[in-house]
Amino acid sequence: MAQPFIEFKDVSKRFGDLQVLDKVNLRIYSGEITAIIGKSGVGKSVLLKHIIGLIKPDSGQILINGKPLSEFTKTEWRNFKRSLSYMFQSNALFDSLTVFENIALPLKERTRLPNKVIREKVEYRIHQFELQEVQDRYPSQISGGMQKRVALARALVTEPTMILFDEPTTGLDPLRKNAVLNMIAHYQHEIGFTGVMVSHDIPDVFFISNRVAIIENKKIPFQGTPLELEQTDNEVVWQFIHGQEVLQDQLTGLDPRQKVEQLIKELTDKVAKGREPFSVGLFTIDDLDEIKKGVGYIASQRVFQCLAMTLKSYMSSNEYAARIGTGEILAVFPGSGASRVKKLIEDLRRDCSRQELMDPSKYKKVCIDFALKAGVVEVNTRMDMATILAKARENQQVIAKMECKGASNRK
Repeated sequence: MAQPFIEFKDVSKRFGDLQVLDKVNLRIYSGEITAIIGKSGVGKSVLLKHIIGLIKPDSGQILINGKPLSEFTKTEWRNFKRSLSYMFQSNALFDSLTVFENIALPLKERTRLPNKVIREKVEYRIHQFELQEVQDRYPSQISGGMQKRVALARALVTEPTMILFDEPTTGLDPLRKNAVLNMIAHYQHEIGFTGVMVSHDIPDVFFISNRVAIIENKKIPFQGTPLELEQTDNEVVWQFIHGQEVLQDQLTGLDPRQKVEQLIKELTDKVAKGREPFSVGLFTIDDLDEIKKGVGYIASQRVFQCLAMTLKSYMSSNEYAARIGTGEILAVFPGSGASRVKKLIEDLRRDCSRQELMDPSKYKKVCIDFALKAGVVEVNTRMDMATILAKARENQQVIAKMECKGASNRK
């Protein structure tokens, strides 16, 4: 891989007794957008401030194109800073300047452009961010969302080669948020700037990012492409990219996926040594993604919640179940044969069929057919996880259906 444009090598930073960064390693590549995600207060903004020199590391190095920042000459440092633009989390707008003047300020400070050209560039950004009606107002006279757009317009007005975004969409409504993210993506594609973005907007920010870095417990446990992010088994990463699912699982009483997978591995090892068999059940909501797209997110999650909570109500304390996909639950029954799980499936069939969510009359606007499926496999010989899942899917049968029955709004 090419040499990183910016690289953190074992960077540590402490504020008094608070250790914020502990031997952090991070690589940022030229011409890409790197998203830095993490919980509040874990040091995301501290990373950005290291790049522009507002904060210096206690130990470790920060390299720019392979050269340590600490070895930069005054001229090199000045040229590097001129190529940067920074959008602060707090916006950092000047209360004594109008919206127009705030956006124009970097051009007046950093360039010798004629006033006419500066006005044209500022008016272009004002139009892009729909700020025409407030351009003569002061920051205190506009909403927080508008202040965010002004700050972003100011960051973009100099057409920098690198932009550091500190929570660029915080405080914006969904439509404005999408507009800002689209703007960042379009502008980056147009001129190819290098972007570093601290954000809480998961998963939205992944769609415009080339690389993602997660900061947790003073370190960076993951950095890579969004595709690599989705494929990782790292528990910390899973929590971030499946935040809504994790909350849903907690509400329904489902167990962590890693716990269930580890238990199955331990039980298969015991089976291989002659110990008693166990059973695994796979429960699936057919077309859950279609429900989400056609009916809505709340409906899809209520359907999943119905299945998960009903399933857990029939499981004993030594039996575990976890979400393994958008609409799939894997359950493990230690020391039980397939007959035990089949009895549970029958109970599940009865209860799920009676649920309000399976009544087509409750869907007033859009109705989508879907089915709940269940399959069981008894593990009496060594099997890997892929084989267990394949056999469980082969054995799946429909246990409950929601049929729109030819309604005029059927999709």
